[in-house]
Amino acid sequence: MILYDSTAAPNPRLVRVFMAEKGISIPLVQVDLANGENRREPFLSKNPMGGLPVLELDDGTWIAETVAICRYLELDHAATPLMGTSAREQALVEMWRRRAESEIASTIGNAFRHTHPFFANRIKQCEAYGRLCLEQAPDKLAWLDGVLQKTPFIAGETYTIADITALVWIDFGRAVNIRIGENLSHLRRWHETVSARPSASA
Repeated sequence: MILYDSTAAPNPRLVRVFMAEKGISIPLVQVDLANGENRREPFLSKNPMGGLPVLELDDGTWIAETVAICRYLELDHAATPLMGTSAREQALVEMWRRRAESEIASTIGNAFRHTHPFFANRIKQCEAYGRLCLEQAPDKLAWLDGVLQKTPFIAGETYTIADITALVWIDFGRAVNIRIGENLSHLRRWHETVSARPSASA
């Protein structure tokens, strides 16, 4: 297998952290996002959407989309489950992963896409929307602080893909000056804990 990767982007990091937690080693091929390598051939033959990461299987199958890749790796490497085991656990982890994505990742991602110069000539930016996302980000982080007041990890007692999602995107928020407020003690405790895991440096 090969993972088409970029150390500059959050979604590839999410998969690398996921792999590191499970002890999976896959050769990485760096794709140059800054020079638009992902938006032209031969990369577009692997993922016509132009996004990263992309996992190439030994039989030539290409799997794009972050969670799809993680789900494949979860099933292919059952040790150290990160997406739950029982039906109940899997449903709860997916619920919290989706909330981390919709409330945290989406807000930070759209703040970056619509205000950062990197995307100025890549998409049609809406600066007003990006500014709105920047204004909403502290409230989203405060919401997560409230969640973590009750549990050590986002989906409960166990570290899961929900934590990886939030960690990666909160860290990426630094690119648009989004930070965890000093008053968010539960979120800060959680962030220190998950950042100390060896996988966080993947």
